[in-house]
Amino acid sequence: MNRFDTTPYRRSTVGFDRLFDLMERQARNAGGDNYPPFNIERRGDDEYRITLAVAGFRPEDLDITAQQNLLTINGRKRDDQPDGDMLHVGIANRGFERRFDLADYVRVENADLKDGMLVIDLVREVPEAMKPKKIAIGGQKPLEIVKGEDDSAAA
Repeated sequence: MNRFDTTPYRRSTVGFDRLFDLMERQARNAGGDNYPPFNIERRGDDEYRITLAVAGFRPEDLDITAQQNLLTINGRKRDDQPDGDMLHVGIANRGFERRFDLADYVRVENADLKDGMLVIDLVREVPEAMKPKKIAIGGQKPLEIVKGEDDSAAA
């Protein structure tokens, strides 16, 4: 098993524990089940799309749960019995659970099932309080120059 050692990075960083734990957990689970297949797409600076191939599943067979930093998709197997004798079963119709770790402030915007593809749109909305702000040195407000107020002082 290949393992990436994050110990040197943990010694020189503060507050990145969750990121390193996530990387180590993903490395442990890398050899797991790949059903159903999926794509992850970046559609803009703060927009993402996850597409899962869930042929044979109806909307009522799927359960999508979003909680803080985790998106879970469950598919329940149906107990439909074919009318005839199956000679070959190549289409997977089994239950699944697929989990996606989400970054802070990422939320599910929309989910749609069409033509056997489950499409989940995600958007990152950083709160105004968390966005970068310009800080004045010494607590002073930045000077504003208003044109036309006192042009005689310049002469």
